[in-house]
Amino acid sequence: MNQILITEKLYITPELKRKKKIYKFNFFLSIFLVCVLISFYIYAEYDRNKSEETSLGIMDEFNNELQEDTTVAKNNVLIVVLDDSTDNTETQESANHNNKVADTPVRNQRTIQSTSDGYKYTTIATINIPKLNLQYPILEGTTGSEAETESLLKISPTKFWGYDPNEIGNFCIVGHNYRNTKFFSKVPTLENGDVIEITDLSGRTLRYSIYNKYEVIPEDLSCTSQLTNGKKEITLITCTDDSKMRVIVKARAV
Repeated sequence: MNQILITEKLYITPELKRKKKIYKFNFFLSIFLVCVLISFYIYAEYDRNKSEETSLGIMDEFNNELQEDTTVAKNNVLIVVLDDSTDNTETQESANHNNKVADTPVRNQRTIQSTSDGYKYTTIATINIPKLNLQYPILEGTTGSEAETESLLKISPTKFWGYDPNEIGNFCIVGHNYRNTKFFSKVPTLENGDVIEITDLSGRTLRYSIYNKYEVIPEDLSCTSQLTNGKKEITLITCTDDSKMRVIVKARAV
């Protein structure tokens, strides 16, 4: 009996110790990896929330500047006093010139700002999608490079291609899908007939009605075509939830 126990002890103990060490190592390694993943997730959410705050701050600045521009335009009234002693032709020319100035939309030159990694941009419009309760500024970089666009996308939806907002042509806007409620995450849920509103630098707001939605591979840029038959259109571009495809939402001014 004693011989059997001693034999079992000599056979089991070294293997058991080795297995315990491996088990402990794997256990602590798993805990460490879980903590790292949780830390990355928390940081990513913090970074997204910070980007959201930055974007909303830019939105407030844009709206405040629009209000200031409108106030200046309304208060900028020229009073012309007609005097028989004054040359009527010169007075009429001055009045006509004033009318032309008054009829010209106010277009404020936005302040150039910089991202944390040094890329410069301006705010050129805002986008509002009532169905999604979504309101963001639309940014435009100075170079149009891929690296610049990626930097701007961390702050807000960004112009990808096309003419100025609310002009004839196809104004293309790209935004991140974070698979939550931020930026363009809910854009893939839009349907034909839903409304998108774009407000440009002059304070003009146009409504666009969605007429098509589809998916393409990332390399397919046919959605950026400017052949709109003289219509004002916008194209929203974002990723699918698995980031393998691109969601394209097309809308036309109504």
